Amino acid sequence: MTNIQMAGFLIKDTLTWHYLCGLPTGETITEHGTTATRITNGDVRYSVNIMVDGQRIHRVIGLESDGVTRTQCEDFVEAKLTEAREGRLSLPQGRKTHLTFSQSADEFIRRLEETSGKNIKAKRRQFRMHLKPFFKGQRLNSITTFTVDRYKKRRLDAGANPGTINRELATLSHLFTKAVQWKWVKERPCYFELLKESKGRIIALSDEEADDLLTAAVADEDPDCWLFVLFGLNTAMRHDEILCARYD
Repeated sequence: MTNIQMAGFLIKDTLTWHYLCGLPTGETITEHGTTATRITNGDVRYSVNIMVDGQRIHRVIGLESDGVTRTQCEDFVEAKLTEAREGRLSLPQGRKTHLTFSQSADEFIRRLEETSGKNIKAKRRQFRMHLKPFFKGQRLNSITTFTVDRYKKRRLDAGANPGTINRELATLSHLFTKAVQWKWVKERPCYFELLKESKGRIIALSDEEADDLLTAAVADEDPDCWLFVLFGLNTAMRHDEILCARYD
């Protein structure tokens, strides 16, 4: 019985023709991020699983019967490493690595807090509950319009109304703008369209408009007007729901 038959999974300098010949069905050999698996029809499937600049790349390269060998896998890995090196050359001066979305979101909120930013509580909730769980560890500069469109669909499928989604997208857009201003990225990752809302509704208030509205509400003759506006700006509650809110 060979070592492969005994262990089934080896991480050594064993991804060679000699060992592949004795690889039983369903068993795997992994070396330097390249994996060879003997599948049920006797063919060998090659795949690559590596980390490049904090991003997991898992790709099936092909089958031995199609002419794929360890060399093609190594060429693929080298190409991805070269892309990463070239990508680092495009980083703004002073940065050595790309920020992930989660990292940039946390730093975005921290800087807003230090500079008296607007609607921080709502933005923090949007990141925590929706934006960060979707974009996760994706590099900030690699987010595309297609990715944002997928986010819109995910939120619509979850039952969120277009107005709520547009407020989340406004926060995402603000993050993109600040990322360029703070030199996290050289240019805005992408542009996207907001969802169409019911006729006559305002799509989303800007930070300045929301601030002006709250200031006017505080000055209103109704002593509870500011509280009503605050509920509206920071929750997805409707008119009747806000009026039914109780202190207890």
